[in-house]
Amino acid sequence: MADFPVSPIVWDDRGPPRSRLYGDVYFSKDDGLAESRAVFLAGCDLPAAWQGRRSYSLAELGFGAGLNVAALLQLWRRTRTPGAHLSVFSVEAHPLTADEAARALSAWPEIADIAALMTARWPGPARGFHRMDLSELGAIVDVAVMDARAALEAWSGLADAWFLDGFAPSVNPAMWTPQLMSLVARRSTPGARAATYSVAGEVRRGLARAGFTVERRPGFGAKRERLQARLAGQAAPSPATPPRVAIIGGGIAGAALARAFSALGAPARVFDGPASEARASALPAALAAPRLDAGLGPAAELFAQALDRANRLYDAVPQAVISRGAIQLETGPKDAARFAAIAASDLFAPGAMRRLTAVEVAQSVGEDAPAALFVAEAMVIEPARVLKAWLGRRPGAPVAALAATDSGWRLTDGAGELLCEADIVCIAAGMASVTFAPDLQLAGVRGQTSWTSAGAWPMATLFGGYVIPTRDGVLFGATHDRADDDAAPRAVDDARNLASVAATLPKLGARLAIEKLGSHSAIRATTGDYLPIAGATPGAVGGLFILTGLGSRGFTLAPLLGEHVAALALGAPSPLPLALAQLIDPGRFARRAARRGRQARSDAEPSPSGGRLHRPSEGD
Repeated sequence: MADFPVSPIVWDDRGPPRSRLYGDVYFSKDDGLAESRAVFLAGCDLPAAWQGRRSYSLAELGFGAGLNVAALLQLWRRTRTPGAHLSVFSVEAHPLTADEAARALSAWPEIADIAALMTARWPGPARGFHRMDLSELGAIVDVAVMDARAALEAWSGLADAWFLDGFAPSVNPAMWTPQLMSLVARRSTPGARAATYSVAGEVRRGLARAGFTVERRPGFGAKRERLQARLAGQAAPSPATPPRVAIIGGGIAGAALARAFSALGAPARVFDGPASEARASALPAALAAPRLDAGLGPAAELFAQALDRANRLYDAVPQAVISRGAIQLETGPKDAARFAAIAASDLFAPGAMRRLTAVEVAQSVGEDAPAALFVAEAMVIEPARVLKAWLGRRPGAPVAALAATDSGWRLTDGAGELLCEADIVCIAAGMASVTFAPDLQLAGVRGQTSWTSAGAWPMATLFGGYVIPTRDGVLFGATHDRADDDAAPRAVDDARNLASVAATLPKLGARLAIEKLGSHSAIRATTGDYLPIAGATPGAVGGLFILTGLGSRGFTLAPLLGEHVAALALGAPSPLPLALAQLIDPGRFARRAARRGRQARSDAEPSPSGGRLHRPSEGD
């Protein structure tokens, strides 16, 4: 298990709670809520600064107990432009638990309803970005659990205002360095405002060097002064109305995009792809679980964040969750060490990944089985309920063609009739996405899944294949065949799925072998680097975006990546760190090809002596 520190907060009877690490208070002993309003809200000229705007972005250094954000949300709810959306990005290297935050915020009954919303969706302690949906307030709060500099380097957003609320420079100097203030300026819109309680010389000079005009103002309580600052320039005006958005593809990718656009105040129209191919979304159950990578690099970070987001969003859909937790069985000699490394990673919350002995696994599944890794946040969901909740209604007619116009995009059906005109189009049609973006580097993989309505199974179990519970039975599979585009179910593939189960779980295999089976087969869209494609379509006219290549992990990846693509399309801050966004960017294949081309040309360039250029090896 990851070695997480003890709670960072200290409670005593001498005043407000203190940081165990820095010895400073989380908020003013005079009245923390009043201080937030006087120093940060007034210091950033709120609410006047957001009047008439359809969107507003604010960033904060020092999330703490969430008091500043609670005060902000209360003001936003009361004064925002109807239909406007607020994006908040906050940084916290030492997060509190939801219970600790609730205790701290309970000192102010007037914000009790907002505090309850926040703590019900409180970010976890794992390293990375965490999103809190507050649709009731027209807001989203992203919390980066990491050091401030790493967080700002990873964030893709631009803030209209900043709350600089780290612990005092004397005890936490890393939060106030000139380098960090420079990052604050680079992550700001023209005319952005900043506010802080600190008037320390290094803070004033750091903001000034970063380009802010800094002013001292009367302080709050015992503090004589505070600072407010502003960059030169003026923010661009907000569009008067939200853009027209169309989504091609009515499976889990399209549904996730529709939910994400709606959450950002831009409802989308969803149409089917050019073919009425069967989708995994039609299955009685689907699994959301991460790809396990002992290297714990960017791909592992992507899947860890995606699983956390999927978990929270599926939990919010009434009756969508069939079961929780999954058991990943050891199937090779390296798995024990691999699982131990994953269980110890700070990419997951404490206890989210846990080793199980063979005895514990046998007790869980009812027959002998190898040792395993328990994945607590994995879940089995009912796809139909998720799609109904996120799409709202059935997708429109299949799109046959997409054409750019002077004012946006035209979507037409097979007869050439207009279906829709849009400013933004998102392609999320699986393998059929190449109809609209022919340069996509997708490869089809045929997969067949089998199920029975008889019997039951206690928990999702993975072993190369998988077995998961449905509402009334068991679903298992799946085959994995390249260069096979026949999507019709085949009895021989049901037999292959049965054999895979029987080889690992013979009692279950014997029981399934006598049941009547249903089958589902489809051609999954995959990529050469086994990572999804999500972002702006390269080389196309503006306003065209893509979400595909999810392979067999669509129900894990789509919720987060739908939010990422919607944010890119609307110019909102993405929930993904920049490194992870680059990992899945649609243009990555062309960039790699260009690099290989440059490398090849360079290698072939003759040296002055007529031979090939010498390139030093690691030993040179």
